[in-house]
Amino acid sequence: MIENKINDIKLNTFVKVHNIKSEANKLFGLWIYLMSDCIMFAVLFAVYAIVSSNISINLISNEVFNLSSVLLETFLLLLSSLSCGFVVIAMNQTRTKMIYSYLIITFCLGFIFLFMEINEFYELIIKDFGPDKNAFFSIFFTLIATHGVHIFFGLILILSIIYQIQKLGLTYPIRTRILCLSIFWHFLDIIWICIFTFVYLNGAI
Repeated sequence: MIENKINDIKLNTFVKVHNIKSEANKLFGLWIYLMSDCIMFAVLFAVYAIVSSNISINLISNEVFNLSSVLLETFLLLLSSLSCGFVVIAMNQTRTKMIYSYLIITFCLGFIFLFMEINEFYELIIKDFGPDKNAFFSIFFTLIATHGVHIFFGLILILSIIYQIQKLGLTYPIRTRILCLSIFWHFLDIIWICIFTFVYLNGAI
């Protein structure tokens, strides 16, 4: 009996250590992915800077862009980043209902942000300022749309985590996925702040 218990303890310890190493590798992989994303966005920002510096007229203005709408988008994304941070806090306290609540809040805010971004694209195209207008609008659409696609996949990840918690509970791998979601979402928030400052505010000024 004693030997069986000892073997069970050893097996459980081995499984826990294996899970910790496996999840640590996932976090490391996420950071590698974010580094590659940083390079991609840096290239897009560089191209935007080159193209916008050769534009003689100020295209970023209230006549073309609805800056108040962009400010609201920024506010919504900042709130979603805050609620995403609360998800991790609730996870550390093992409060499943709070995790659900904050994940849903994050999803709703991210969805509204994405909807407003798509609506902005629609209004620009209606005004004949589509990506085929000139090089400036081509890189503008590419930069904003790339960020929007990341938001879209972030929303899918939120839904998948909600589903997994319902089916499996708050397991260790799901905790790691929540942490990965939080890091990814905060990264998107930082990228949007750069877009808001570098593209919208800098152009308006």
